[in-house]
Amino acid sequence: MKQIILFFGLVIALLSQPLQTQAQVKIGLLKYGGGGDWYANPTSLPNLAAFINSNTTVKANSRIETVEAGSSSLFQYNFLHTTGHGNIVFSDSERRNLKAFLLNGGFLHIDDNYGMAPYFFKEVKKLFTDRELKPIPPSYPMYSAWFSFPQGLPKIHEHDGKTPQAFGIFDGERLVLLFTTETDLGDGWEDVEVHNDSPESRELALKMGTNIVIWAISQ
Repeated sequence: MKQIILFFGLVIALLSQPLQTQAQVKIGLLKYGGGGDWYANPTSLPNLAAFINSNTTVKANSRIETVEAGSSSLFQYNFLHTTGHGNIVFSDSERRNLKAFLLNGGFLHIDDNYGMAPYFFKEVKKLFTDRELKPIPPSYPMYSAWFSFPQGLPKIHEHDGKTPQAFGIFDGERLVLLFTTETDLGDGWEDVEVHNDSPESRELALKMGTNIVIWAISQ
């Protein structure tokens, strides 16, 4: 019953959009400065889009393009993702543009590929000086937006052996920015030969990624 209710909620949200964009999400890879490797997982987003297209009623673009934070083309997307192992920095103009994107219907998922967390926590305070980064508990409905994750984020890679964590920035009730760490979802989305993750781990990563995308566009 819960999934049926969520399904009809998604349908209503999608029907409220213009006809040509119904049941679609445009995913982009966000490029940032600072030296971090935003390009680290080249097969992850195409694989996630393919999984979404095969397992849900939502249609995602199979060709993933790179977009810079300061570009006007940012607003052509409704879902952005980025990752990396190191430093992440935006210029003042990039922060203004990215913040405008997020507060006008956009969504950004930043996935820590291992080592990104301290740099992200520093940069997000500059991006949102007026909002607090909040932990997102397993009870949050994103974890059941399509597939059920009652324990919260799955553990895909060991890293420091810590519990996976999710943090978010909200605009009112809407989650606009999601940061995931100690899970490495993006690595789980990659082609199987890249990390040799088990089929079970890859499926968990793809299902959680699907939940994030669907929650982003149906809030």
